[in-house]
Parts: sequence; structure tokens; C-alpha cells
Amino acid sequence: MKQTLILAFLALAAIAQGQNRKERNLEKWQFTRDGNNWQQVDVPHDWAITGPFDPKWDIQHLAIQQDGQTEAIDHTGRSGALPWIGKGEYRTTFNIPADTKYTELYFDGAMSEPVVYVNGYEAGKWMYGYNAFRLDISAFVKPGQNEVRVVLNNQEESSRWYPGAGLYRPVTLITAGEAHIDPWSTVFKTLSLSGNNAKLYVETQASTAKGKGETRLVARLLDAKGKAVAQKNLTTNTQGAASAQFDVANAKAWSPEQPHLYTLEINLYQGNKLVDRLRQRVGIRTIAVSKEHGFQLNGVSRKLKGVCLHHDLGPLGAAVNKAAIIRQIRLMKDMGVDAIRTSHNMPSQMQMEVCDSMGMMVMAESFDAWKEAKVKNGYNLFYDTWWRKDLENLIRGHRNHPAIVMWSIGNEIPEQWNKEGAARAKAMTEYCHELDDTRPVTCGGDNPKANTECGFFAALDVPGFNYRVHLYDELISKQPQGFILGSETASTVSSRGVYKFPVVEKKMATYKDGQCSSYDVECCGWANLPDADFTIQDDRSFTIGQFIWTGIDYLGEPTPYYSYWPSRSSYFGAVDLAGLPKDRFYLYRSVWNDKQPTLHILPHWTWPGREGEVTPVYCYTSYPEAELFVNGKSQGRRKKDKSSRLDRYRLRWNDVVYQPGEIKVVAYDANGKPAEEKVVRTAGQPHHLVVQADKNKLAADGKDLIYLTVSMVDKDGNLCPDADDELTFDVSGAAKFKAVCNGDATSLEMFHLPHMRLFHGQLVVTVQSNKAKGKVKVNVKAPSRNIATNWTN
Repeated sequence: MKQTLILAFLALAAIAQGQNRKERNLEKWQFTRDGNNWQQVDVPHDWAITGPFDPKWDIQHLAIQQDGQTEAIDHTGRSGALPWIGKGEYRTTFNIPADTKYTELYFDGAMSEPVVYVNGYEAGKWMYGYNAFRLDISAFVKPGQNEVRVVLNNQEESSRWYPGAGLYRPVTLITAGEAHIDPWSTVFKTLSLSGNNAKLYVETQASTAKGKGETRLVARLLDAKGKAVAQKNLTTNTQGAASAQFDVANAKAWSPEQPHLYTLEINLYQGNKLVDRLRQRVGIRTIAVSKEHGFQLNGVSRKLKGVCLHHDLGPLGAAVNKAAIIRQIRLMKDMGVDAIRTSHNMPSQMQMEVCDSMGMMVMAESFDAWKEAKVKNGYNLFYDTWWRKDLENLIRGHRNHPAIVMWSIGNEIPEQWNKEGAARAKAMTEYCHELDDTRPVTCGGDNPKANTECGFFAALDVPGFNYRVHLYDELISKQPQGFILGSETASTVSSRGVYKFPVVEKKMATYKDGQCSSYDVECCGWANLPDADFTIQDDRSFTIGQFIWTGIDYLGEPTPYYSYWPSRSSYFGAVDLAGLPKDRFYLYRSVWNDKQPTLHILPHWTWPGREGEVTPVYCYTSYPEAELFVNGKSQGRRKKDKSSRLDRYRLRWNDVVYQPGEIKVVAYDANGKPAEEKVVRTAGQPHHLVVQADKNKLAADGKDLIYLTVSMVDKDGNLCPDADDELTFDVSGAAKFKAVCNGDATSLEMFHLPHMRLFHGQLVVTVQSNKAKGKVKVNVKAPSRNIATNWTN
């Protein structure tokens, strides 16, 4: 037995020595904006997020036709009012072993127009900052130390939102032997899924070394425990390509509810020597769309409960971070969301890996414009030469992610209402099918009548209606697909903790404080309240779901405050820029989260000076009925009413008169029995600070994050909703201060400095691992009140 173990160990050691592929992230770089002053930075890196905020960075003087503007005006915060415009340069060094035959640089995204130099030679370039690209730099490297430089240029008026700047996604150095497998030529797909029996297809491509023996490829599918559930020998053709089908019994299908993942392992042998091994996480699942069954996942019809998400991570900017993405997806899943749209850009590998593992379906979007411009220096400059290259990289780089269920080739493309646009949509859809025949293709259109009449929607697999819910019934008969997707919906706006009186429905409402009402009755001119989209999705069998604008606030596009300063981020989110849920979060949760009950009251009940004035109370709940009490006195029971647009999904008491004390809602179940209650009390004077962490453990990797929500409360623990004290933060131990955000779209305080004012009593502090193991201590102070607290894990 001992001899057998020794032989097995030696065999494994030989295999390990035979593998030449190595991948490592290039994290440490030198960075400069002027070519003279260099600083060390960690990549992913966003050079602009540290500000300062200033409208001068990218004032855009134009009329936004999509928003109904007919005359040009100054848009001060449209792209975030941060200094992302201009050039930046990065440089680093790396070592190459003498026996390396193949060297590649993989950029998951670089903002923008990156030109890459290796040892002084131009090795390649890319134009689209959101796309991943690979460069074979084998001809430019030498054994030992090598230098890579990346020069980037962000043009003014090239974005409608904050795009970030720099090497904001990982850069990976890949080295291999002469014989190696191409991951982007590796395809995994589910041909059929019947019960627990799956028929799968694998395709791959290998480069081989001459005179090293016969080439063999072995594909294995490993379950979550690492056990092989299928294995197949693949025969390569003269170009090194190979494919095979195999069956898996007792397959576990991937879904948002049960995101089962497998590992596809492909081993490349020359003779008896293992020379390369590729591993990718994959999932077994099928997708279909049809007139009869709508959208189907694994043969089951369902309507997408989706949100649109921009790529920035709030106070972290565009620099990707796994912990931050996990927090976003966790928030969305708690709201009941099962799908995201990566609007309006190509996603990062990190985001897709998180969606795979956490069970979030994805519409992976590509462009915000094609040949006709939305902004002066947008993608229109590159479209003719680059659209095929960009779609190829998007799909080849992401097609094995089970989370991705749909490709989007664009959003509100200016040529969407003419024949030229329809022809481009057809060509792009067909090209997507060439690269991936398993997923449907869509494009968001905000002129559905013209989209229908010119053939634009007919060129797609899925007609994507951006808003215009009132046209669904009129236009469904003209859609050859027989169904409609709400590819972008709502555009309701609100500010956390802000309530405007009287409470009336408004479009494009603006106020002197630059905020929007959180009663959720205000939306943009082209849009509608969430209730209209809920109704059409519930009442029309031809709808296949929606993606609300947006799940989380983002930097830039402070609609409806186009020219208001200061205002530098959006109001669209159900969650604010700090990651704190707004009231609207609970409206969606009450409809979409069918796993946990929802009971939420608004507004807060601290209104000095409003005594005796009408102050409506709303309840967002998954229960069918509730009763409101003000200081113990019943204000009546309310049931959800299908005949009333705003009472079908909300419970409203519109005539409540404010009196200090408490409001209480008692919810009743379908049998009329009390099920749950919620109380909101009038807050007293600020007394102490409360700190709540999103988790307690912090990985000692220098990247992991903990988010701390800090709230100012009175002596009884009630949130003080008007508190705007400036707080300071000191982090010690196994972490460092990373950022702070209060969710206020009008705040000009910088995220990277350890102080900020509360916004309606709350803010969120982000701390980051510093690669040390041990405890973390965070001291929080409100100096003007001599209040302090601390948090430790």
C-alpha cells in the first residue's frame, strides 16, 4: 500500500511538472497622469474616483432627445463630475522563465483606448474601454525581466455616465508551453435536459508542439466535490480542434434558486506527458423563448424579475472588487431580483463569476450606440471597424457562464427607427448566433412603434421595450416573436429619507434641495411608476419580464437635475449609492420576494413643525391587508385593490394627520388573521451611534471588504432621520479605511477621505483587508456632539 501511494505521488508530481501554464494577476503598477510624477497603485485602479467633484471636467452642452429635450442645455454632472478625462499611463515589470514558449496579456477592461507596449514595442491596442482583450506578446518578451506600459486616453463627451478611468479591471499574465489550450475557443453547452439526464457538448482548440508525440485531449466534468461525473477522450483535427458529446445522469441543473456549478477540465497530452490543463466553472441549464411558453429556463416558464445595473461600485468607482459585487448581488436577491442587465456595457469576468455562483441570471449588454452618435466622441467613432471584434470578445470570453441567458447588442440606438438600423441589428444578431447558438439576442428600443414599423424588432430574437408600457397591447400583434420583454422599465426617482408634500404624482419634478421624494410617486417624463409595470407583467401572458431602471444608484446621470449643481449621481436606484435600501426597495420586495414576507412603513415619523398637517402613510407589504394605528388609534384597515392602479400593490392612508408618537401597522394574512406588525416612532435628540456590519470575517488577501452601516439614534434606539452630523473614522488592526458614502446625490465630500456627513441619519463605511490576520477595530466619532463608538469583529 505504501509503495502504491509513493508511485501515485510521483505520478502527480510528474503531471505538475509537465504543466507549463501559469496565470498571475499583475497587481502592482506605477501610474502617472503627466509622465513625470509616478505613484504606486494596485490594479484594479480607477484614477478619477478620488476627485475632486467639479462640473468643469465634462460639461456637456446638448439636447438629450431620449429625454424629450428640444434645446441644448449644460449638463453639469452627467458623467459624474469626476476627473476621468485625459491620458494616464501605467507601467510594471514581470519575469519570464527561460522555457516559456507562449506569453499572453489578458486585459478584462481598460478605460479607455488602451495602447500596450512591451519592452518598448507596441504590442497591440483596443478601442472599447468596456471590453476584454488578449494580446499574444510572445514575440516581444525575453527570458528574465520584462516591462509593460499601458497608455490610456479618455476623450471628453465620450460617455453619458461615469465610466471610470484606468486599469479598472484585472490584468493577467499567462505563460505556457508551445502546446496549450485556448480558453476562448472552449465551448460548453447543454444540448438537452430531460429530468436529471443531460446531454452536453464540449468543443476546444489546442496548439501543439511538433515532434513531441501524439496529441490527446481528455475532457472531464467534475461535480462540486471534485468527483468526475463524465469523461471523454477527444480527437483533434489537423488544426488542433476537437469536440464531443457526452451524457450525464443525475445532473443538477443551474438556476437562480439552486445555482449548481460543475468544473469542466480539459487535459492536453503530448505522448504520455500532460502539457496543459484548463479548468472552467460551468453549469448545466437550457434556455428557450417562444410565443407559446415565453422565457423558459430548464423547460420551466418564468418571468424575469430584473434590474439594470451600471458598472461602477459607488464610492469605489469603476475598480472592480469581488466583495463589493457580492454585496450588490446579495442586496438584489433579497429584493427578489433574479436577473440583471449589464447596462450599457460589457461585464467583467469577476461580476459574471459571482452571478454564476450566487444564482443571478444576466442579460449581457454590449453597446450604448452604434454608427450614429449619442455623444460626440462615443462608440460611433469605432463602430464600423470594431463592432465584430467587440462582439466576438464579449461572447467568446463569456459564453461558458451559465448565468448569462441573453445577449443585448445595444440600448436605445439612435438608428433604431430606420432601415439602416434594422439592417445593422440583423447583421449583429446573426453574428451573435454564429458565435453562440444557445442564447437569444435582444436590444432595448425606446421608440417601439418605429422599431416595429422599420423591422428593427423583427431582426431580434427578443423585442426589448424600453418603457412605453402603454403601447404593449397595441403593438404585441405586430411582434413576430409573440412576446415582449420590458428591457428597461420604471425610471422612478427618489432620495432615501426625503419626503415631499403634498404627496402627488409628478413627472420630472425638481426641488430647491436637489432631491426627489421617497413616496415613490415621481418618475421621469418618458417613464411611469413601478405599479404600471407590475400590472402589465401580471395581467398579460405575452410579457416575459422586466428590468427596472435601476437596481442601485450610480455615478452620473442625475436626472431630473440636468443642470443643477451640486448633483453628480442618479436617483433611479431602489438602493442608494451607499448600498442602503430606499423605500422603493421594499415595494419591489413585496411583489418579487416570494421566499420571505415584507412589511415596511413610510415615511419616518419625526416631523417637527408638521403637527396637525396631513402626512400620508404608505405600507409596502406582501400581505394582502393591513391596519394602521396612530398613537393607538386605528386609521382603518386597507386591502390591496386590483381596480386601483396605486392601491393594487400598495396600502395607503392618504389622510393621516401628523401627531408625534408612533405609527404601527398590523398585517393580516389571507385568512384575515394578524401575521406581523411594524412600529415607527418619533425620534428624540441624537444620543448615540449604532454600527452594523454586513459580515464579520475578513479574508487576509488585501482585497476583501466589510461594509459598516452607521446610524445616529436617540436614547431608545430610534433612527434620527434629520441627523446630518459630520463623522470621522479611524481603522486599525487587520484592515484599513477604504471609502465612505452617505447616498446623497448632492454631496461633494470625497469618498476616500475618513470623514463625511450623515445623510438622513445614516452612511456606510467601507474597510478593506490589509493582508494581515487578526481583529479589526473601527472608531467612529461625531465630534460636534462628543459622541463616539467603535466596532470590532
